[in-house]
Amino acid sequence: MTVAVGEEEKIPRNFITDIIDDDLNSGRHDHVATRFPPEPNGYLHIGHAKSICLNFGLARDYKGTCNLRFDDTNPEKEDMEYINSIQRDVQWLGFKWTEIRHSSDYFDRLYGYALELIDKGLAYVDELSPDEIREYRGTLKEPGKESPYRNRSIEENRALFEKMKAGEFKEGQVCLRAKIDMASPFICMRDPVIYRVRFAEHAITKDKWCIYPMYDFTHCISDAIEGITHSICTLEFQDNRRLYDWVLDHISIKARPHQYEMSRLNLEGSITSKRKLNLLVKEGIVDGWDDPRLTTISGLRRRGYTPASIREFCRRIGVTKQENVVEMSALESCIRDDLNRNAPRAMAVLHPIKLVIDNYGEEGVTDTSYTISNHPEREDLGTRTITISKELYIDEADFREEANKQYKRLKLGHEVRLRNSYVVQAVSCEKDSDGKVTVVHVVAVPNSVGATIEGHKPKGVIHWVDANNCYRGKVNLYENLFNVPNPGAAEDFLSTVNKNSKIEIENAALEASLKDAKVGQSFQFEREGYFCVDSKNSTEGKPEFNLTVALRETKKVSV
Repeated sequence: MTVAVGEEEKIPRNFITDIIDDDLNSGRHDHVATRFPPEPNGYLHIGHAKSICLNFGLARDYKGTCNLRFDDTNPEKEDMEYINSIQRDVQWLGFKWTEIRHSSDYFDRLYGYALELIDKGLAYVDELSPDEIREYRGTLKEPGKESPYRNRSIEENRALFEKMKAGEFKEGQVCLRAKIDMASPFICMRDPVIYRVRFAEHAITKDKWCIYPMYDFTHCISDAIEGITHSICTLEFQDNRRLYDWVLDHISIKARPHQYEMSRLNLEGSITSKRKLNLLVKEGIVDGWDDPRLTTISGLRRRGYTPASIREFCRRIGVTKQENVVEMSALESCIRDDLNRNAPRAMAVLHPIKLVIDNYGEEGVTDTSYTISNHPEREDLGTRTITISKELYIDEADFREEANKQYKRLKLGHEVRLRNSYVVQAVSCEKDSDGKVTVVHVVAVPNSVGATIEGHKPKGVIHWVDANNCYRGKVNLYENLFNVPNPGAAEDFLSTVNKNSKIEIENAALEASLKDAKVGQSFQFEREGYFCVDSKNSTEGKPEFNLTVALRETKKVSV
């Protein structure tokens, strides 16, 4: 399932491709090996898509390799559900890994390298509590102070570490720390913890281990074991590169991968923190990790985003070291362009009122069906047949008893064209007890289908469906999940949730053919937007449709 690559799919030139070119030309490397290393503690989101497209894309473009490696060193938060979802998302985006690896594959070797650091006097078992370790670490302005356990003998440290492995200490009672420099200007170098005790069953190794290595110790060694040439991460790990290099400098491993940092993807109006995403799910604010309002990859897929549109979005935003916030409109533009080219058209009336053609059946007003194209520019997408009868449905917003000249839809005494059909003039309307219009009566201009009739110049075109031959189905409309551009920065991000972010229309009037639409199919509902058949709540013969994106750019999120 590799991507069919044209020039438009290749990674645009950036500082990382420049580095790779220099490495290959200088002979530092004779190939390119990357990896995508997610922690399986949640579903992937749009920020991960940028890393996926970059790492797998570089391997593709340079004919190298890219491993999918699960950073499974925290058994309390990780689950096979997440591992499976990550594999599914990577494949759906169009990429194929060289190998699947897990950090847990290397637990025996990592333990051996920890012993090696102990034997070199470069690691020690510390009995300070986690709170005391934080206190001793110091601040950006003040150096840390050494633990009273820092200068234990090599023999004592080895014995204590083996006791940790044997499960003879409680969680938080002891840990293994690298012995580096408590006065370093970089806090990550002030004797960082590299192993801790955790009595939790691991998704893969089960109960074999009760000690687990920390990310900064695991990641660099895993890269070296796998022969990664270019280890790419986000800018928050820039200082940690010093620890990455320190670990590799002080253990007996030959490979020396190098870490490079790029800016992370910050998307306006979205949350990418797995902890906060998990909270939204657990609190029932959203309908699971694949809720269409989330920018998880599974949520975007369920909403109707295509792999090509997400890859194009990642290509457009590029790879830099400059932190910035990308507007949601940039993502929406990519899917809008894709679906405009590829989605078949259909007519759907979301808020139906009945329209009666009073002179239907009279001479020149006898049509029963039309054959129309599924796409105005794509003959290969074929045609479909729609029916017409005396009674139709139009959208309630497309009729007014009275309106100003700017209103280009149907109003009493004026004409519009029914899409692909007659020119009609509104002559009267019926209302319910609340004064709401329920039925509009019109007369059709005879023989006006596809023709210009002298004396009749309709100002607008409205869509419709045959009231006697349509599918009454559910349609979900979506707005931004949050009311602010940066919900992650809010003190209480849950307070920024838009309570009207999902609007459920239970009985929309849709073209009859849409009853047979399949999960994942996308359509342009003319004059409404692009919609996709929902993957969770649809059943055969009863599809439910989700709004993917409006036909035009949405308004910016305002504070």
